[in-house]
Amino acid sequence: MTLRAFSYRFYPTPEQESLLRRTLGCTRLVYNRALAARTQAWYTELKRVGYAETSSMLTEWKKTEELDFLNEVSCVPLQQCLRHLQTAYTKFFDGRAKYPNFKKKRNGGSAEFTKSAFKFKDGQVYLAKCTQALPIRWSRMLPMDRVPSTITVKLAPSGRWSVCLLVDVEIKTLPKSDSQVGIDLGIASLLTTSSGEKIVNPQGFKAKYRKLTRVQKSLSRKQKGSNNRHKARLKVARVHQEIADARKDNLHKLTTRLVRENQTIAIENLAVKNMIKNPKLAASISDASWGELVRQLEYKCDWYGRTLIKIDRWFPSSKRCGNCGHIVEKMSLNIREWNCPKCGTHHDRDINAAKNILAAGLAVSVCGATVRPEQSKSVKAGAKPPGGRKQKPK
Repeated sequence: MTLRAFSYRFYPTPEQESLLRRTLGCTRLVYNRALAARTQAWYTELKRVGYAETSSMLTEWKKTEELDFLNEVSCVPLQQCLRHLQTAYTKFFDGRAKYPNFKKKRNGGSAEFTKSAFKFKDGQVYLAKCTQALPIRWSRMLPMDRVPSTITVKLAPSGRWSVCLLVDVEIKTLPKSDSQVGIDLGIASLLTTSSGEKIVNPQGFKAKYRKLTRVQKSLSRKQKGSNNRHKARLKVARVHQEIADARKDNLHKLTTRLVRENQTIAIENLAVKNMIKNPKLAASISDASWGELVRQLEYKCDWYGRTLIKIDRWFPSSKRCGNCGHIVEKMSLNIREWNCPKCGTHHDRDINAAKNILAAGLAVSVCGATVRPEQSKSVKAGAKPPGGRKQKPK
């Protein structure tokens, strides 16, 4: 059994929208107050405040006259936001994320309801303190005889309401295939496969750039705090929503096709967070969304019984000749085709890299061999990778 999220749009009634907006506001308030309390406790007393202490604070806040309105909404989303804050701190102390930030109203928000705060009856969702079922547009039905374990209500900055239902389902694995593919990620072509196929990068941000510039200029002219500025901000958020929706739709279709057609997928383990620090390529790399593409390949391969192999990011896939194995010392990014100086084979840079990635991935999967030509053994812990900068410790 696998936990799978099903997301739907819904259009709340005025009464439901009023209650949900108050719930999101209270959740944001509790999160920010707890974050401020934990930060102040550390800087003034060097004391670490955990979830139990913030939960006690929430109980006291509800008793005050100033925050008495916290009792008007369900208590479950308030407790869940404190758990989310604890998770954020855990990731920060593990070195996996930055220090938690305060939530802002203009970014929308979300509220998580567990089983004690909602009812799923006759295919309809009833939230706590809400008499009517949420008017959800069921674009696809949930699996038969499955009840959600968690429901999350989200409000996007563009004003779009959505609900996410977490359901425990059984996913059937796909029939085994003999097909194998290596993938080289790029900007001009979103990805190139070892079979020679090049997938065009749709460049969703570039396609909407002129429209986004126009609405951003209109927003900058509006007076702060005015109703016209609020409407202009929604227009900007809707353009960003269009870009995100198009990118997400393209990536889901692409990754699903790759998983269905291939039994083994090899790909480079790129450090995308470090690559976007380059100001000349940051916008293009972010628009390509390599990290999201790899993330989708990971969980879809896990779902459907496929194998995803990540090879070392230092492997010279572009500079290595796929015919004789000769490695060119230097190769600038503007060189898209080249001839091997040793055997004379003509290479397309991206296709040759994809073939080398597949070969390296198969070598790693079969015998666990290293794919770095400079080494005969695996890199020891703490050792500096050859030919590259020292990686930040995790």
